[in-house]
Amino acid sequence: MTATAETPVRLTQFAHGGGCACKIPPGELEDVLGGLTAAPPAAGDTPLLVGLATGDDAAVVALPARGGAAQAVVSTADFFTPVVDDPYDWGRIAAANALSDVYAMGGRPVLAVNLLAWPRDVLPFDLAREVLRGGLEVAAEAGCHVGGGHSVDDPEPKYGMAVTGLADPERLLRNDAGRPGLPLTLTKPLGLGVLNNRHKATGERFAQAVATMVALNRDASVAALAAGASCATDVTGFGLLGHLHKLARASGVTAVVDTAAVPCLDGAREAVRDGYVSGGTRRNLEWVAPHTDFGDTDTGTRLLLADAQTSGGLLVAGEIPGHPVIGELVPRGPHSVVLK
Repeated sequence: MTATAETPVRLTQFAHGGGCACKIPPGELEDVLGGLTAAPPAAGDTPLLVGLATGDDAAVVALPARGGAAQAVVSTADFFTPVVDDPYDWGRIAAANALSDVYAMGGRPVLAVNLLAWPRDVLPFDLAREVLRGGLEVAAEAGCHVGGGHSVDDPEPKYGMAVTGLADPERLLRNDAGRPGLPLTLTKPLGLGVLNNRHKATGERFAQAVATMVALNRDASVAALAAGASCATDVTGFGLLGHLHKLARASGVTAVVDTAAVPCLDGAREAVRDGYVSGGTRRNLEWVAPHTDFGDTDTGTRLLLADAQTSGGLLVAGEIPGHPVIGELVPRGPHSVVLK
């Protein structure tokens, strides 16, 4: 399939998956990473504060003390196949998603570089320019420089960013810092995955999904730090249940979720009902099932809670004004997640 001026281009048709739903399934990824440890540098004074151990959102190293306030570097990379057909929107979504990993650690993004894979003989470069324009605009909104990047000729289009940020090493948001008694707050509604999957299958455009995905998690991160939170993660390709399981496991607690309190986008439940559920979402649910007490939660709700999000919100162990509390952390029980 080659795009021409006479042929409308639907970018999602050039990808086997869409957005964060194209991630390697969490169980398979953990098998790959099992036993891998990074040897510390032979010399240096930049200790690794957050690394591979808990599968957190980004890596963090402490900068050498040179006088003044202590600082840490936050480093991450994120890219994916088209999640929407509009190239400008795809660029904005991918940039917001990559920047989110820095916000999820309590950091401030300062520099990004583009990661672009493009089928140069199939898709015109004016579309690639629109993708990059969207990424640049969102990075500018975040106050983050974009200093070039890397591109490859690839049969499947992919775009994202590697992002470097700064944070206070004493005020990080980590996925292993949850404690019993803390409420759980979710800062964006669920349903992005099923709406994106419906968009890919039918061409219907869901403005509410695009608006949610391009929204930065900056204000939520700042609010979490202001509220004294020290535990958070963002909700992306492993779904709410997957990321909640990882947080609860890393923190040695159980997360209890009030399913009626979890916000969902308009049209999301109907998309689940009509079968627009990605393979990634089903793999998420399969992965968390042994660790979850589902109670009497219906199948549709389970799928929505496992829905593979793209550029989703922050899940914070703490109460953030203006965002719904969806549950709480309790002492560790037989399951890492319990649905009520």
